[in-house]
Amino acid sequence: MITYSIGEGVEAFTAGKDETLPYEVTQAHQVHGVQVARIDRKGLTRSELEGFDALIANVPGIAIGARTADCIPLLLYDELNHAVAAVHSGWKGTVRKISHEVIKCMHREYGTQASHLKAVIGPGICGRCFQVGDEVVQLFEDAGFPILHSGDISFPMEQIYSWQGEKLEGDITTGHHIDLIAANRYLLLEKGICPDNILVSECCTFEDPKLNSARRDGPTCGRNINVIKLL
Repeated sequence: MITYSIGEGVEAFTAGKDETLPYEVTQAHQVHGVQVARIDRKGLTRSELEGFDALIANVPGIAIGARTADCIPLLLYDELNHAVAAVHSGWKGTVRKISHEVIKCMHREYGTQASHLKAVIGPGICGRCFQVGDEVVQLFEDAGFPILHSGDISFPMEQIYSWQGEKLEGDITTGHHIDLIAANRYLLLEKGICPDNILVSECCTFEDPKLNSARRDGPTCGRNINVIKLL
C-alpha cells in the first residue's frame, strides 16, 4: 500500500494488486466522463453512483475512492474547509479537464479555494509507456494543450507530448506518447494550486508489477483503489 502525507485530519493511500481495503470505501461506476458526485453518507453503492468519475465529501469518517488501472488518480484535500475529492482522470478526463470541474464543484459546495488545496497525483501510466494514436494527440491539441498559460506558467505541448519514431508492432516505446501525469499536474497549476502542494507519485502502473495495469494485464484486470478520508 502506498500512503501519502498531505496534512493532519486526512488519510490518503493507494491500494494495489491483491491488497485489501482497511475499511469501506465509496466508489463510483466510472465512465471516463467529468460528472462529480457529492457524498454525504456511507453505504452508497457503485450502481447508485453510475456515471460519476469524481467524488467529493466533507463528512469525517467517509472514505471516497477512485478506481484506476493506468488512468491518473487525483486526491484533493482542502484543509481550511475540511473537504476532500477523489478523481479518475484518464486521457479522456484529462482532455476535458475533469480536475477543473472538481475544483469548481468544491468551491460551490464547500467554499474551497484552489490556492488552499493539497493534491496527490497517484500512480498511473507514465509518459514512457503511454503510447497513443494520432487521434489522441489531435484531441489534446484541440483542447488547447499546445499553448496553455496560467500567470507566469507556460506549458507548451512539448512538455506532455513526444514522438519516438515510427510505431513498431509490439514496441510501446515507439510512436506518439502523452505524459498524462505531467498534463494533470499542469491542469492543477493552471487552476491555482501551489506547486509545493502537489505530491506526484513516481510509480508507473505499467512498470510496477504490484499495481494493476490494463495495458499490461488486459482490461479485465483488477483496479487500484485510490482513497482519501477525513478523520
